Amino acid sequence: MAILSLEAFVALLSPGLPLAGLDLGSKTIGLALSDRSWRFATPRPVIRRKKFTPDAAALRKALDEEHVAAIVIGLPLNMDGSEGPRAQSTRAFMRSYTGLDDRPALFWDERLSTVAVERALIEADVSRAKRAERIDSAAAAFILQGALDRLAGLRDLQLRD
Repeated sequence: MAILSLEAFVALLSPGLPLAGLDLGSKTIGLALSDRSWRFATPRPVIRRKKFTPDAAALRKALDEEHVAAIVIGLPLNMDGSEGPRAQSTRAFMRSYTGLDDRPALFWDERLSTVAVERALIEADVSRAKRAERIDSAAAAFILQGALDRLAGLRDLQLRD
């Protein structure tokens, strides 16, 4: 499946199945899952990156086990909205991955997600070592929660019309 616009993504969603959020890093893939009503995002254990083939297999296995309906991928844009090397790397990974998995996928602007999560973990008095373990999955949850909030807003608009 190709990466979709928000409108096309929404049209293909299967109600009652969770959505996944991904934060693709160079060493790990942060993973988060929504509840079945698409209200809350919860961090899951990270996937340690090796090479594309085992990374894709581990990701697909995790998504299959949770019966995930669709994927929201954090797109690390620069502050001015341009795409740098990290965004290009994320797009390249997903171009390859979507050939292996037919779930709908959506890129979501993740600017400042890691900064926000880092601050929240510091405020929660999480040690530096534990923050390093949790940051990618917490960022994935932050990314997914943003998409879930947008989907809820779209549902509210449809109910008013």
